[in-house]
Amino acid sequence: MVDARIVPLDRGRVRADRNYVIEGYELGSATNPNPETEMIETPVYNVVIEHPEATILWDTGSHPDAGDGYWPEFLYDAFEHYDADEHALEDDLGRAGYSIEEVDAVVQSHLHLDHAGGLYEFAGTDVPIYVHEAELKYAYYSAKTSEGDPAYLASDFDHELNWRIVHGERESHFEGIDFLHLSGHTPGLMGLHLTLPETGSVLVAGDQAYVAENYREERPLGPGLLWSKRDWYDSLRTLQDLERREDATLFFGHDPGSLSRLEGGLR
Repeated sequence: MVDARIVPLDRGRVRADRNYVIEGYELGSATNPNPETEMIETPVYNVVIEHPEATILWDTGSHPDAGDGYWPEFLYDAFEHYDADEHALEDDLGRAGYSIEEVDAVVQSHLHLDHAGGLYEFAGTDVPIYVHEAELKYAYYSAKTSEGDPAYLASDFDHELNWRIVHGERESHFEGIDFLHLSGHTPGLMGLHLTLPETGSVLVAGDQAYVAENYREERPLGPGLLWSKRDWYDSLRTLQDLERREDATLFFGHDPGSLSRLEGGLR
């Protein structure tokens, strides 16, 4: 157990077709050949972990110019972060009572454009940026070639950053906090496992599950959001086993209920 506190940063809302979030959510059939699209809004959020060793920032959100041409048009059309310009990282940290200068370390769950868009704030500093080896390699492969995943933008992460590379399936870089390798959504997606004095065991699952239904109903992410479905199911079992053994509380990557439960902070 670590004497830590988790504070959420609400980074705005993304509007998208629910079929992107949950595979096969609404399928056409003979009796309903043209189902009506359901557009939903899901939160983008980061967390600050007040830890005895460091003030740790989990993810950096979208770039504030996402809707002003920074994101490729086809991606913004599918995943509209319509209020990104109101949620610069510096401003959202300030609303929570922090400043960029108070961040001692950053943990990037992965490097997709809605999670790594604030990394420029740490360019040229000595703030360590933790990322999984598999993630950094795939991000550069995707951003610098015509292959891979278009949701990686080199302009998000191709800076002079103090990268700290995570290699294993489970590593600890701060007392009482385990980094978990949860590949599936991306090759190097990471989650966190820690035990808080009041809440008990906590699993920050990140985008392994966008919303609770992905996890609870074992329904994968939708089209274009899975690097490997087989790995996604393996990571799902890892989290389910930890939840069962630890009686853990889980928080999912873009889940409104998760953000709501984090409001006010956790100890």
